[in-house]
Amino acid sequence: MGRAFVAGLAVLAALTGCTVQTPDGEGKRRSPVHIELPSGTPAPDRTPARDGGAPSTAPAPDDDKRGAAPAPPRVLWSRGDTGRDVRELQARLRQVAWLFEGPTGTYGEQTERAVSGFQGKRGLPRTGKTDAVTWQRLVRMTREPGRWDLYLMGGQQADPPDARCRTGRVLCIDKTSRTLRWMIDGRTVSTMAVRFGSRGTPTREGVFSVYWKSRDHVSTLYDSPMPYAMFFSGGQAVHFSADFAARGYAGGSHGCVNVRDEQAIAELFAQVRNGDRVVVSW
Repeated sequence: MGRAFVAGLAVLAALTGCTVQTPDGEGKRRSPVHIELPSGTPAPDRTPARDGGAPSTAPAPDDDKRGAAPAPPRVLWSRGDTGRDVRELQARLRQVAWLFEGPTGTYGEQTERAVSGFQGKRGLPRTGKTDAVTWQRLVRMTREPGRWDLYLMGGQQADPPDARCRTGRVLCIDKTSRTLRWMIDGRTVSTMAVRFGSRGTPTREGVFSVYWKSRDHVSTLYDSPMPYAMFFSGGQAVHFSADFAARGYAGGSHGCVNVRDEQAIAELFAQVRNGDRVVVSW
């Protein structure tokens, strides 16, 4: 009878995926059935029993979370931000005719409006903030800006001054960085962006002296205004240029050194004297 009973259990175990446990070495009978779960099959989650009751199975995840809206794209730059990356954004917006000022390196009202217009034209949310999706779309439509695209309207750093500028009173003009330093005894008093002559009428290089100042000068050769002119070599002078103020490095002079900041050159004009040196170098 006992053997028949054990045999029956073995058949049942084979059918249910269980194994029959025989008595252990001490003669103690263990549980007759050991359930083996298939490899990798997780057991159902259980929560602790309350008041001594049986543990309960954890509830299924909230189905509402499966339909949640995706997170908005990360914002890269927005109003008030500054720096080189903002300059690149502005330079690229200029390429697609959404921005006409700068680049200034400051994310102001005009940049915000340009970004919003660009977004709306392409079916993106009109936030005025440059997020990752907006930036990727703009990059695909434009080319990598060069240095003078980024500093089209000035704002670049001046290179170290030429050695000839380190003594006395000097207008130290650097063609490489396109800057003018006003220096006295090796100290830089002020710095400003400048523009030079075109290939056909280049600005001469060398060491010169201011020989004539003319506050409201008008060119007799080109019939164009040259306010705050400080002549240093023939008809070439340092002076304010309204064209430079409007178009930046998109244009050029007839050989003069143009300044776009009228207030800065007005202050410079008041300080420079006839006889002060002018150094123009690469």
